[in-house]
Amino acid sequence: MTKQTVLGRVTQLARADVNALLDLVEDPREMLDRLIRAYTATIAEAEQAVAITIGTLRLTEEDHRQDVEAAREWGRKALAASRKADELRAGSAGEQADRFDGLAKVALGRQLHAEREAKTAEPSIASQTVVLEKLRAGLDRMKATLSELTSERDEPAARAASAHAQNRLTDAVGSVDVMDPMSELHRFDEKVRREEARAVGRHEPAASSLDAQFEELDTLGDSAEIEARLAALKSGT
Repeated sequence: MTKQTVLGRVTQLARADVNALLDLVEDPREMLDRLIRAYTATIAEAEQAVAITIGTLRLTEEDHRQDVEAAREWGRKALAASRKADELRAGSAGEQADRFDGLAKVALGRQLHAEREAKTAEPSIASQTVVLEKLRAGLDRMKATLSELTSERDEPAARAASAHAQNRLTDAVGSVDVMDPMSELHRFDEKVRREEARAVGRHEPAASSLDAQFEELDTLGDSAEIEARLAALKSGT
């Protein structure tokens, strides 16, 4: 399939009014499946066409660049040969001067050929660039449309799965009776309460002992302050 044919299909699908098309059919899901297959296949072809177009364009651009550079180089050589001929002719070396003028003409002929080659390539570069831009733009739009089509097709199934999961969760939660002394949740809660009570019981004696030690430390601090003040009084300060 040629790039132009692919471009035509890409343009057609990229501009398609999918919603209007779905409204016209009795079985939208079947149409969605057909559209998804069509878009997927055309996207694959378009991606291949983009790769080929890029490769061809880059080669053409490189040939054009080389032709332009060759034209410049042959122009420099023609100028150098012409100047050498003028120099020799000024020194009465007419035969050698004619030879260099001949070289200048050859260089100018090759410069002209390179310039024509470069000019010939320019329309091709321009047209390939336009095709590439259209392919890329159409490809982006088709990918976006394909994503929407896939989401629209998968949405009912996703909603069904979500509803099923919610129903299972509701059934599981509803089957747990927290007031039932025999339920697993009740037994686990009672176990946690016993562990908390045990921790509190162990903490209280330790806390009492620790408080007593700090009270004793405060008492020692007061005694030291009293002694210090007494000593200050006795010294008259």
